[in-house]
Amino acid sequence: MTDAVQKPNQLVAVILELRHYVRALATTLVVGTVGIYFLTPAIMQMLQQHLGQQLAFFTVAEPFLAHVKLAFGVTLFVLMPGIVYCLWRGLAKPFKLSQTSLAWFVFGTCFLFYGGASFCYFITLPFGVDFLLGFRSAQLQPVISIDKFVVFTSVFILAFGFIFELPMFMVFIGKVGVMKRSTFERNRRYALLVISIVAALLTPTPDVVNMMLMGCPLYLLYELGILILKLLRIP
Repeated sequence: MTDAVQKPNQLVAVILELRHYVRALATTLVVGTVGIYFLTPAIMQMLQQHLGQQLAFFTVAEPFLAHVKLAFGVTLFVLMPGIVYCLWRGLAKPFKLSQTSLAWFVFGTCFLFYGGASFCYFITLPFGVDFLLGFRSAQLQPVISIDKFVVFTSVFILAFGFIFELPMFMVFIGKVGVMKRSTFERNRRYALLVISIVAALLTPTPDVVNMMLMGCPLYLLYELGILILKLLRIP
């Protein structure tokens, strides 16, 4: 009965803690998007050169909206340390995380996020784009919409950043006693199924190659989470 009461109380405490940061983050996100919007032409050119693509647009408003979406995605990318800090700060008090643990969770989450985003930008994304455009022919030439290009690259990069944080949340779940390490070890087959579904939902295109490019690293991260739990001697 005590545990049943304690869990809702913890959830309420987390929501109350996060509420203090939501308004500040939302305001910063809007201001950052407006500021970074003026840098999007240079960012767009960098993306085009990195992926070797020529872009087109099909409606009058499409270039403007594409640059707004790109500014929003870049702002999320830049503000991720602040977002991560607010998230873990909201979880620290209800779950009694020490300042040292909080610092390590913030550092580890940011490190894995930017590591995942970099892995996507430098390795996965170029490979995925080359593979998908490999079906071109003399009769079939690609005309890539600037809006679709921005959504594809932004979602792919941010999604990789988020999924690379899996080990940190596994450690958190184990540390606060929500789930034991042995549970993660016993349920590898179900984890593989969930990972496949998540990869299918998060990848911008439904082809098997892009699903594997996200799903395989995600499963390796799942195993890394189990290894970290072992090293920390969390049962």
